[in-house]
Amino acid sequence: MRPFSPRAARPTPAERVRSILAAAHSMTVVTDGVHQEVHLLDGTGPMGHIHLHDPSEESHAGQAARIPVRLEFTDIAPTSVRERLRARVTLTGLLAAPYEPEASVGICMEFGQALLEDAEDRTYITLDELHATDVDPMAACEASMLTHLVDGHGELVPLLLRLVRPRPDRDMVRALPVALDRYGITLRLEHPAGHQDVRLPFPTPVTDIDQAGPRIHALLAAARRSSHPNRLLT
Repeated sequence: MRPFSPRAARPTPAERVRSILAAAHSMTVVTDGVHQEVHLLDGTGPMGHIHLHDPSEESHAGQAARIPVRLEFTDIAPTSVRERLRARVTLTGLLAAPYEPEASVGICMEFGQALLEDAEDRTYITLDELHATDVDPMAACEASMLTHLVDGHGELVPLLLRLVRPRPDRDMVRALPVALDRYGITLRLEHPAGHQDVRLPFPTPVTDIDQAGPRIHALLAAARRSSHPNRLLT
């Protein structure tokens, strides 16, 4: 059986940004130095009425000065792992009018830049990259699936540890799922002095949410076939 490692297939930065925007329940809007918290409004999500578009020279002709705006998003792990902040996303751009969260019409935002920040890196993503990327089909249900796994089937997490190579260090005190995406599931292995994230990839990426259950069951079946004993199972 092939080993599972921290560098297994994972979402691209553009995929992560698209998924964070799609799954977000709130965002912070910053204009003129004023911070405004915006929460899930009408089922469309905080970004539901904001449309990103390319800057163009003609868009400035004959128009009043545009308003700089910054949209801030935080990606928090749904499970009670250490250091639950997984990433931050910041979008900057220009608005033709002051931002109104209750507006029923779409708001056009001239795209400036998108920045993804996590514990490993800072990555800038272009609008073309965002437009060329689909939302991860797991994004909307990731939180509910991971909390269900931990709360309703906690015995399966030690089982998944059988797939981890190299074997977890003996000083590991806890393992919990920290992320779920179309490419696989990520476990956070916690140690007294830190933690390590290990990805368990699916045989093939999920293209439809209906495939999620079978993919997870395939990982569990591989774990049951594994001869790798783990002290947490005894």
